[in-house]
Amino acid sequence: MLKLGVALGFLALNLYTYYFLATDAVIPERRSFSDFPAELEHGWSCDQFVQMDDRIRRNLGVTDYLLCDFWNQDGRVANVYVGYHASQVREEGGGSRENSIHPPAHCLPGSGWDIIHNELVPLEEGPHRGTRVRRLLIARGDERQLVYYWYQSRGRVVAEDWKKILYVGFDRATRQRTDGSLVRFSVPVFRGDEESAEATFRSLAPSVLSRLPAYVPE
Repeated sequence: MLKLGVALGFLALNLYTYYFLATDAVIPERRSFSDFPAELEHGWSCDQFVQMDDRIRRNLGVTDYLLCDFWNQDGRVANVYVGYHASQVREEGGGSRENSIHPPAHCLPGSGWDIIHNELVPLEEGPHRGTRVRRLLIARGDERQLVYYWYQSRGRVVAEDWKKILYVGFDRATRQRTDGSLVRFSVPVFRGDEESAEATFRSLAPSVLSRLPAYVPE
């Protein structure tokens, strides 16, 4: 309850600051994910980047995104999704409405997945090494997947939803920025071999994360 109260209080301050003191939003320069390489280190490659239909893209509110199954020469596979929002507020008719990033832990059950394990763990790959991220084990029927995700926004990696809300409000009030992204890796767990799925994530993640600063501004 304390975390929720802090987040709500900061949102109220953010709204007051925006309506009475705010200047124009700052949209930083960045590269388009259309330039993201299909061939990465350690034999990882994407055969074809997925194009979402317009309805799904509008529902997510993303400005740009990376979505693909990456495979390597050993037959390992991992789905990578990075959804970038240039702004998490939509301006309409002099007012505004939310365009926040959808939390996977809220969306997965709606897609038929049960979350059977949920923890925060330190990120061991990439430039934000040591920062805590969300690690899930999910199930749907006989399927199992290992999921890592976090919010990467304006130079921060954040796993908790309430912190993401707090930082959006703070940066909106002080930097005129609400841009941000969701980074998610989903790895199938075959025959209960969670250790192998973990190894797949750790093999692919460094190549993806080292390139993200060009696409997700800090």
